[in-house]
Amino acid sequence: MDMRGGATASTNFVAAPAFTVEIPAGDLGVEWKDTTWEPEHDLNVRLYRPRRHLAAAAANDDARIPVVAYFHGGGFCIGSGRWPGSHACCLRLAAELPAVVLSFDYRLAPEHRIPAAQDDGAKAMSWLRAAAAGGDDPWLAGLADFGRVFVAGDSAGGNIAHHIAAKFGKTGLGPAIRIRGAVLIVPAMAGEARTRAELECPPGAFLTAATCDKYCRLALPGGGTRDHPAINPAGPEAQAALAAAEMAPALVVAAERDVLRDRNAEYARRMKEEWGKDVKFVEFAGVEHGFFSRDPWSESADELLRLVKKFVVEHMDSE
Repeated sequence: MDMRGGATASTNFVAAPAFTVEIPAGDLGVEWKDTTWEPEHDLNVRLYRPRRHLAAAAANDDARIPVVAYFHGGGFCIGSGRWPGSHACCLRLAAELPAVVLSFDYRLAPEHRIPAAQDDGAKAMSWLRAAAAGGDDPWLAGLADFGRVFVAGDSAGGNIAHHIAAKFGKTGLGPAIRIRGAVLIVPAMAGEARTRAELECPPGAFLTAATCDKYCRLALPGGGTRDHPAINPAGPEAQAALAAAEMAPALVVAAERDVLRDRNAEYARRMKEEWGKDVKFVEFAGVEHGFFSRDPWSESADELLRLVKKFVVEHMDSE
């Protein structure tokens, strides 16, 4: 992995990634560094800041840029923000969005079964609140506008981003932190009743129904079913809380050839039509689950970055 522009290297152990992602040579204009955000479980956050905004922010408070809190994928069982795919995704986001990107690790199953991951997402927002109040790390001071926060993630990370958005709404973190939007990229969702995409999923797919079931067995708490509200956020056990949540706008991205496609589409439909949420749903043709993290430099990833940038710009000053 090319760590071009990195400010520090982490010493924490990170398991080997499931696939390799190359980062193109050249300066992407992004500085990054690691720090521990949750000492009890030695959880890392990788901070990315685009250099092109540093001088303007130093000269003018109005030039500060939004914060994207990003959570990696991995079925709640594997992954890290330091894996090449996650790192490359966040480099692209920081290079192309008007935003600081913070990539949070969280506890993994089966040692820490859900909702530990979702709880850590909520804790990460408390870390943001401390950073907004001054914190111990001045690296983001004067650049990050914590009043314009977007929560985002891929697969399991998209699920975590949903739960953060539903838990805190637009203003539930206090006056210093405001969530302006949520970006859910092929978010990990499950349910007891099989969808058509699950029933028709080919055995050679990158993510199969059998693999989803395996992750669920490893991640669910004892006695939990695939309708557990942590992994079926629009399911029967979660509807009342979700209907009452005052959520910021959400962008839901699905992949045409993804075993999770139908769940993502149904989630977005119910959020918008039944519970009145501001949701934009986009399905990417011809791609599978994890298309962004597996190849962040593809044409589909280019299109995704344009879509996310438009969403961030449209909502970063919304009321």
